[in-house]
Amino acid sequence: MTAKADIVIVGGGIVGTAIARALSRYDLDVVLLEKEPDVAMGTSKANSGILHAGFDAKPGTLKAITNVRGNEMYREIYQDLGIDIKFIGSLVVATSEEEMVTLRDLLMRGSENGVPGLEILDRETVLQREPNLSDKVLGALWAPTGGVMCPFGATIAFANNAVLNGVKIYTECPAEEIVVADGKVTGVKTAKGFIAAKYVINAAGLFADDLSRTAGDNSFNIKPRKGEYVLFDKTAANLVNTVIFPTPSKVSKGILVSPTVHGNLFIGPNAQDIDDKADIATSPDGLQEIIAGAGKTVPNLPMHASITQFAGLRAAAGDGDFILKASDSANGLIQAAGIQSPGLTAAPAIAEIIVGILKDQGLALIEKANFVPKNPPKVKFHELSNAERAEVIARNPLYGRVICRCETVTEGEIVDAIHSACGAVTVDGVKRRTRAGMGRCQGGFCGPRVTAILARELNIPVTEVRKDTTQSYLFFDKISGRCKSND
Repeated sequence: MTAKADIVIVGGGIVGTAIARALSRYDLDVVLLEKEPDVAMGTSKANSGILHAGFDAKPGTLKAITNVRGNEMYREIYQDLGIDIKFIGSLVVATSEEEMVTLRDLLMRGSENGVPGLEILDRETVLQREPNLSDKVLGALWAPTGGVMCPFGATIAFANNAVLNGVKIYTECPAEEIVVADGKVTGVKTAKGFIAAKYVINAAGLFADDLSRTAGDNSFNIKPRKGEYVLFDKTAANLVNTVIFPTPSKVSKGILVSPTVHGNLFIGPNAQDIDDKADIATSPDGLQEIIAGAGKTVPNLPMHASITQFAGLRAAAGDGDFILKASDSANGLIQAAGIQSPGLTAAPAIAEIIVGILKDQGLALIEKANFVPKNPPKVKFHELSNAERAEVIARNPLYGRVICRCETVTEGEIVDAIHSACGAVTVDGVKRRTRAGMGRCQGGFCGPRVTAILARELNIPVTEVRKDTTQSYLFFDKISGRCKSND
């Protein structure tokens, strides 16, 4: 492990990796610490995956500023980084005169935030575009710059590019304490040793308040807000064409009905303030809440086509705005905390602001002459023509062996994912990079094959392959002498 760095970033979510990539432009020694075996293991792996337009946040807030700027930035970088995004637009649907008033408020707020192209559509226009909406619809706010994107794919893309440009990512390396002497940061104590650094960026998500307190900064608390989801298979993908929001409440944008960027459909989330930062369980009551909520805007949901359910946690803090600032308690500690929705959209703009704060704090930023702006192109076998498939198979026969039948993912793509710059080391890490296991059977067919490929490529026994988290081992050796009669 590197014992010294210019900057240590704590947290391998969308914000931490976007900051890492932004800093990798400069001649700096940057280390990113992640407590789990992979990046995108917290909020970044379980959210709505929406590219928000930016009409919802209060004008002048960090949420509003970074949302609109982040939306613009993704349009500039998504192809270079290989991030899956579809600019399908969004509709906020009103079903009462009171909600129509809210739409007009959102239109004014969005215009003040600088969101382009907003307009209120009448009932007939809305139903022409989305014929499966409730017949109670009176109108909707149309935001053409909205869209859908892959949240964990974006996180991995930022991480890959950061590593290509020299950032060191240490996984399974929890930060235990930010060490401060005479009011100044001196480094980070981790489970694997001490890393000396003058600057620490706190992007620890749900645990950012706990980490901040180790440096003597008690200025904010993180309150987990849980949201549950139901995911449908691709037979339901055409139910709606855009992101469908209800009119928002004070605490939530409401329960969405939306296509995913990869052709599925989801409903959710609800919003439950909880105390346990590890509670990502779904509940019958919670799922019924989102089914009922989604049904208000889109009745006749094809529940027979649901393939899985999950929950994610948002890191809600203070007055609800993002916390992006230098700490008042410890010189060199930079807070990137309280990042809830629209954090995914805002991430590259948050990174831009954090770099500016570091510059204001006296960090010298000398641009690298050899910065690599693009990630290497990936083979996506299911998107290729037959001629293109023949070409890649001729180049590497592993592309001719389909491992995941639901999503048509080949062994060549899985091997590529394992050996990429920020490579997969778990079964779910392969899933998030290739979609092997994302289909209707949810890994029932390909899971054992992915496990075997991981063991082979990482040169480890099958018993050391994990599903996702640190102790999530999939197989165990027989205990000697116990199982002979059944062999």
